[in-house]
Amino acid sequence: MNLSGLRPPAGQRKSRKRIGRGMGSGHGKTATRGSKGQHAGTGFSLMRGFEGGQMPLHRRLPKRGFTNIFKKRYAIVNLGRLEKLDGDTFTVDRLQELGVIKKPGDGLKILGTGQLTRKITVEAHQFSKSALEKIQKAGGTAQVIGAAEK
Repeated sequence: MNLSGLRPPAGQRKSRKRIGRGMGSGHGKTATRGSKGQHAGTGFSLMRGFEGGQMPLHRRLPKRGFTNIFKKRYAIVNLGRLEKLDGDTFTVDRLQELGVIKKPGDGLKILGTGQLTRKITVEAHQFSKSALEKIQKAGGTAQVIGAAEK
């Protein structure tokens, strides 16, 4: 037995249905579309969510809530992550270089999850209360940057 002799089991491989190739093919004339009706003609395309003329589900359901267009989206970094990084000064640019954050968005926010055992200096747009306490307790400094640049 060798690799060139391997074949799929009988009945596993099935040739595709070739439609619209003449009466002898068995799929000629209407090309499996039936006769008449909106699906039969050329150029028919179905809208997403279309339910045959019935009011679609996404229009039957009540609308709730709203989207706040003024919402701020911050890049978030935890103290535990800063503890593992080399260096003792962290800015938005430095964290981007290290690959910790991809886009600063509306600014950088430092959260207090994790332990901080060394003295670090952090520049960010916002700090959570617990992050501020932990940085100061470790002897470090937390500097708040002004409004985020866009």
